[in-house]
Amino acid sequence: MAINRQLLIKGHEWSLPHEAQSALEVKRSLATDMKTILATDCGSTTTKAILIEHSDERYRLIARGEAPTTVEAPFDDVTIGVLNAMRELEDLTGRRFLLNGRVHVRHKKSHDDIGCDIYVSTSSAGGGLQMMVTGVVKTMTAESAQRAALGAGAIVMDVIAIDDGRAEHERIQRMRSLRPDMILLSGGTDGGTITHVLELAELILAANPRPRLGSGMKLPIIYAGNKDAREKAFQLLGDKFDLRIVENIRPTLEVENLQPAREAIHDLFLEHVMQQAPGYSKLASWVSAEIMPTPMAVGKLVELVANERRINVLAVDIGGATTDVFSVFGGRFTRTVSANLGLSYSICNVMVSAGIENISRWLPMKMDEREVRNRLRNKMIRPTTIPHTVESLLLEQAVAREALRLALEHHKQLAVRLKGVHVQRTIGEVLGVIEQETLVDMMKVDLIIGSGGVLSHAPRRNQAMIMLVDAFQPEGVTELAVDSIFMMPHLGVLSQVHPEAALQVFWNDCLIPLGTVIAPRGVGKLGEYVGRLTVSGTKFNIIGKDVRFGEVQLLPVATDETVRIRFEPARQFDVGAGYGKVWEGEVKGGVVGILIDARGRPIQLGDDEDERARRMRNWLMAAGCI
Repeated sequence: MAINRQLLIKGHEWSLPHEAQSALEVKRSLATDMKTILATDCGSTTTKAILIEHSDERYRLIARGEAPTTVEAPFDDVTIGVLNAMRELEDLTGRRFLLNGRVHVRHKKSHDDIGCDIYVSTSSAGGGLQMMVTGVVKTMTAESAQRAALGAGAIVMDVIAIDDGRAEHERIQRMRSLRPDMILLSGGTDGGTITHVLELAELILAANPRPRLGSGMKLPIIYAGNKDAREKAFQLLGDKFDLRIVENIRPTLEVENLQPAREAIHDLFLEHVMQQAPGYSKLASWVSAEIMPTPMAVGKLVELVANERRINVLAVDIGGATTDVFSVFGGRFTRTVSANLGLSYSICNVMVSAGIENISRWLPMKMDEREVRNRLRNKMIRPTTIPHTVESLLLEQAVAREALRLALEHHKQLAVRLKGVHVQRTIGEVLGVIEQETLVDMMKVDLIIGSGGVLSHAPRRNQAMIMLVDAFQPEGVTELAVDSIFMMPHLGVLSQVHPEAALQVFWNDCLIPLGTVIAPRGVGKLGEYVGRLTVSGTKFNIIGKDVRFGEVQLLPVATDETVRIRFEPARQFDVGAGYGKVWEGEVKGGVVGILIDARGRPIQLGDDEDERARRMRNWLMAAGCI
């Protein structure tokens, strides 16, 4: 479904690095003759393959196949699952992509019909990339190291810091109990003291942690700390570990330099993790570009989309065990993993973290606390089951709201401006309470992308839209979309060799535009005047309609329709132009339409249980969800 349009930009600052723009231009020039593209994502349970072809002057998705992943016993060879997924593509298209027991990549001058011009792959099979990071100060260098690891697609098993509140023997015991794929060691600014970062190196030496894969291999360690301590760090760790030295993550308090560490993580992922995992060395000999961790590929695509359109993007992938959140604000990319928040294996963790009361508040009916708990426990012990009643579906979607909300809160804690930097403050800030400023501003986000089964496969697209709105509570004017069949990993790794093809398929085949939400920031009393709405278009002519606090209205504006909206808010409400100031602009619809959300921020649900359930029922009906 086409969504080729310029997204609304909310007037915020944007900066695209010159080298990123140059890289896109070079990649486009190298990929002009590539007509047939194959891509696979080797997941923990399923390997998914897609076929993309160039026709009618653009790239489009042609077919999709999948098969069980075969990285574990009794197969112990990931390529078997890849071949099975490719055979499904062959059955669907009547064409041949395999030759001599492998994916066939044609030579540039070849004119045969077998195979493809590009084959790329991602992987999260076998647990993906698992890392431990260390830093001197938990909220400074350790946090920067965590951002570097997460941005490279890793699951961060633990963050060790000098000031993390644990005794030395506890840190050593923790390192010994973990079996990471690699460790990122950081700490200190260049020219500063080397004592503390060397203390961390001595802790690692004393703990002598072992790698998860390859019992006879040395555990890889990336040193990205104070450059003055490199020689002594090498003397301490060089014999027992596979030590790599890169530029300092925090050369000064004002500068965060994550790219060298991320590149080293990716290189070690290919050299160590991929080579030890069953069948990956064979798969690596087939592909046209380096295999990429699945979360890293999704992050690359989110970055590309944000940079191309100069917009702020927030994307989420909610799974059975984890929830990943990706954001690009003002050109700065952040990824976080909430490893204990999911909708099957980790559903009880959501219940404990959010609380039964917070889950139940999203239900349009009353449900006994014991029943909620028992239903969620049953889901945890039977993780592959799907809701078979309306009540079960509404409960799962309520849990999804809380999982998404908690994951976004976690993301905001890491997507912050650099700590330790001197910032000039006003007298009001000096006298008041100072909170750490997050980069995530829901008034400034232009596009929210949802992915994962509960969103992509909701019985009604309206339900996916209201889940994202309730969980993230965007403010102002924001577009929402869902990933139709979880193609973002494939397109992310493809974007590294052919960004034009990746973007065309992303906008035309991957993304399903749900529509736009218009949500005034502010709080009022139920029924209080919020503003006046005027909508003009081919099928709409609404002039000066009053919007009342607590209302939800849905305008069924189709994907290919554009309307002009003028919103005149009351003085205590802001739609993006400022409190009490008129917002006016063109807004596109979607498969759901344009949602006017006047429930306030945060959403006012009410304290009385019967009243809360009544409000939720009315909102879901108004949004076309039930």
